[in-house]
Amino acid sequence: MPTCDIVNWLPPYLAPFFALSHRTDAPSAPDAFPDSAHYNTGPQDVCLLITCMTAMAVLRDVLRLGVFEPFVRWRLASRREKGESSYSNRRASRKEGRRMHRTVLRFAEQGWPAVYYPLQFVFGLPTALWLGYPHAPLPAPVKFYYITQTAFYVHQILVLNAEAPRKDHVQMMSHHFITVFLMGASYVFNFTRVGCLIMVLMDCSDIFLPIAKMMRYMDVSQHACDSFFGCYLVSWFVTRHVLFILVIVSTYTDLPRLVPFEWAPTQGRFLSRPYWIIFCACLTALQILQIIWFGLICRIAWKVVTTGEGASDERSDDER
Repeated sequence: MPTCDIVNWLPPYLAPFFALSHRTDAPSAPDAFPDSAHYNTGPQDVCLLITCMTAMAVLRDVLRLGVFEPFVRWRLASRREKGESSYSNRRASRKEGRRMHRTVLRFAEQGWPAVYYPLQFVFGLPTALWLGYPHAPLPAPVKFYYITQTAFYVHQILVLNAEAPRKDHVQMMSHHFITVFLMGASYVFNFTRVGCLIMVLMDCSDIFLPIAKMMRYMDVSQHACDSFFGCYLVSWFVTRHVLFILVIVSTYTDLPRLVPFEWAPTQGRFLSRPYWIIFCACLTALQILQIIWFGLICRIAWKVVTTGEGASDERSDDER
């Protein structure tokens, strides 16, 4: 994790791109990470955000081109030679070559989220969401977690527009824009505890989906693919339609009860009634999108149970 020690040997104009900025004194009784350095939020945080996005773009392409694409090509080729793949015993054709190429690309695209989500999932669990507001200054791990998560979702917006468009392109773009807005607003307005919790809930189910997709693209055991898809379905329901709804209810009821509506930037207080309404509306919009997606997920699960066909993600596997 970047530390303030980097500032000692980097030029001042480069330090914000490689270290956390706006260091301040730790509170007298921190409720988390008592031994960590603490930081305020500020405009220089955008510099580290840009660095994280650049690093993610490079790492994603290194993994895609250097690991996942060669691996799945080797895997599919070896299965084809053994006559175990759906690609075997077919006359080579341009159409089949395009299909093979698309499968390789889809597999490699899922590799990055399959690596990212498990690594980030463990960071974000907070304690009480609203007590002790404003939640500033931030411990270094929380600040770094927020910056990397925001960088990931901004990077995903760019990736969605670079890849072949999927059937749910508009929904995905809407989801990512709303998420980035909520993350940025909660960061600037010192509501980082609820922001961390929401990001954890979003990441949990997304651990299983890319792995399930990669198994299907590799043409491995359909039972293993369906098992991961089942874990994805259950974790999605629990995190996004039980726990996430509890967060929304708490935002509607507990936030105005425990935190007074007060706009006092010098004290780190940024809660006004209009902002609260916008925040609640964005959370509700996310839940509506997730309900639509969950309907598609249930339809896939029903098809698996009733017909015995393997799971395939109708949300995004096929291009428009």
